[in-house]
Amino acid sequence: MSFRNHTLQIEKKSTIASTVIELPASKSIANRALILDALAGRKSHLTNISEARDTETMQRLLGSDTPIWDVLDAGTTMRFLTAYTAVTESKTLTGTKRMQERPIKILGDSLRELGADIEYLAKDGYPPLKINPIKSQLTNKIVIRGDISSQYISALMMIASALPNGLEIELTGHIGSKPYITMTLAVMKAFGIEANWHDHIIQIPHQKYKATDYQIEPDWSAASYWYSFVALSSDAYITLKDLKDNSIQGDRKIADYMIQLGVNTTFTHEGAELTKCEHQQDVAFDFTDCPDMAQTVAVVCAAKGIACEMTGLESLRIKETDRILALQNELAKFGAELREEAGTWTVVPSTHEIKSALLEFDTYHDHRMAMAFAPLSTLTSIRIKDPEVVKKSYPGYWRDMTKAGFKISEL
Repeated sequence: MSFRNHTLQIEKKSTIASTVIELPASKSIANRALILDALAGRKSHLTNISEARDTETMQRLLGSDTPIWDVLDAGTTMRFLTAYTAVTESKTLTGTKRMQERPIKILGDSLRELGADIEYLAKDGYPPLKINPIKSQLTNKIVIRGDISSQYISALMMIASALPNGLEIELTGHIGSKPYITMTLAVMKAFGIEANWHDHIIQIPHQKYKATDYQIEPDWSAASYWYSFVALSSDAYITLKDLKDNSIQGDRKIADYMIQLGVNTTFTHEGAELTKCEHQQDVAFDFTDCPDMAQTVAVVCAAKGIACEMTGLESLRIKETDRILALQNELAKFGAELREEAGTWTVVPSTHEIKSALLEFDTYHDHRMAMAFAPLSTLTSIRIKDPEVVKKSYPGYWRDMTKAGFKISEL
């Protein structure tokens, strides 16, 4: 389902009859598998590859021999390809205006330490950048902050075994987004790489990747929005097909968080069955390991009257947009607030019920803003600007809402 215009109107629908949703594949896993397949000689058989634009961009560029690779707005693709080219071939990497505002200096500095030749073509530490691969490995140990984007760490991990002397990565300070590092190790193991992670040290000897058959899991990030629909509806029964309890994705944590917000999960042979249950009035969540869930939870709490204390949101300021500011702006449209004080954010719910007003939300070129606010259509009719942004991770989102019975029209 493609919407050409700039705004969608979604009519209020407070109940969702029994619906089976086939989630998109995890783009986080798919992007890792594509890099590792490329390092293994592109002979693997990958199934259930994500249709997300980020993943399609990764596939397109890995299959291209052009000297300039445009990653568009795909942050993961930019970071992973920066490391990949450092052990393969010379490339210039660029992207959208917003991508050129997202820092990559920490990764670039680490690759320079290893021996890569990196030139920033506009602003120091930011794309676009030209990378010439490592000719001679200068060190086999990198020290990097643990609280920076796990994508930097994962990027270094995936190329480590391709280095003649392997690589030891020392993570200093607090380690954030641990599940994404664990995910990277799990996918690497599937491609034949043995690694050791103990405390703050990750050790990866020189080894060769092996082509393999690999199936991508359904996306737990995409699942989170359906938890929101159940939480905000008056009655709902949704089955998320093939979604498993035992997942390598950190966003699996949303199932645990949502129990407190009024959604119960039952795992069956078919997938995850979501039903309503009682919710708590006051909750506190740490999003250090699952920052992409923050918008989803903030909207649910604001709309359900649940006071919520949130920590671990620091990385949200350098995503597709400043997600903290975007949340503050859009929550205010129905009388809610997101207050910040000393590294803690508090969702102050709306003081009035959301029932009659037609609410219109901006999406800030951010797919997660669009999908996090769409479930408010269980409470009132809403409008979503720039709906095409969902193509970044969940192209079929509006189609699946229609399948669940929502009436959606273009304005």
